[in-house]
Amino acid sequence: MRYRAIIADGDIQCDDYERTENGIDCFRGDGEFVAFVPYGSLVALLDEETLTHEDRSIV
Repeated sequence: MRYRAIIADGDIQCDDYERTENGIDCFRGDGEFVAFVPYGSLVALLDEETLTHEDRSIV
């Protein structure tokens, strides 16, 4: 499943993520680390099902 971490400047796409005490760690499908997003900077974390939903008010 694909995820998008929405931040004020844009978004970060990843295949997996882990919640930590201070934010989320984003990873590619092969397990490679992509980014750390602190909870204070995270606007939303959306999965591919949400991204394809017809109700655009959720994005």
